[in-house]
Amino acid sequence: MTESVRIGFADDHPMLLRGIVSLFRDDELYSIVGTAVSADTAVDLVRNHRPDVMVLDLSMPGEVFASITQMTLLSPETRVVIFTAYSSIDAALKALEAGAIGFVLKDSESDELFDAVTAAMAGDMYVTKQYAVQVMTGLRDLHRRNGKLERVHLSPRERQIVALLAQARTNREIADALQISERTVKSYMSDLMSKLQARNRVEVAVVAQRILESEHSS
Repeated sequence: MTESVRIGFADDHPMLLRGIVSLFRDDELYSIVGTAVSADTAVDLVRNHRPDVMVLDLSMPGEVFASITQMTLLSPETRVVIFTAYSSIDAALKALEAGAIGFVLKDSESDELFDAVTAAMAGDMYVTKQYAVQVMTGLRDLHRRNGKLERVHLSPRERQIVALLAQARTNREIADALQISERTVKSYMSDLMSKLQARNRVEVAVVAQRILESEHSS
């Protein structure tokens, strides 16, 4: 990264908030744009400062999930990463559906939050490792209940990429696994988003998996 990542934090526990901020403040790669203590003040922070990444707790006063969606509408360039004590697959699914790109548990190692922020800046989804497969399965089931999908053809390479994406792999990990460049992976991802009419990587994985399942069942 040539420029510092502008990052905001929202948590209603003052000591924890100070601790997280200090971790990132000590790293020259990051620039702290502000903090918030509720869903409403987090939205105000995003509206006023447009951070590159907003790290958000789920257990705060206000309508947090609605606020995630509002943030992504107010500032599409802001990536929302959830950092929470809620060890719930349902909470992860709801946050990602609302527009978050990352979900990390507070009992994880601190490196995992840094990894999530780095992934978010690269446009990659990040889910706490022990939840990754379960979350992708849950998202697939959720979208399956929303109705039938029109048949779309996926090339062999697209199928390989989707399979790895469903494991919550990053672009770099997909590139390494397939022995292609990260730029090529990004190109495929852009094409997949257009072909599947998906808003983000999460929807690419979910919709593509539904296509493959429908092919197997037909």
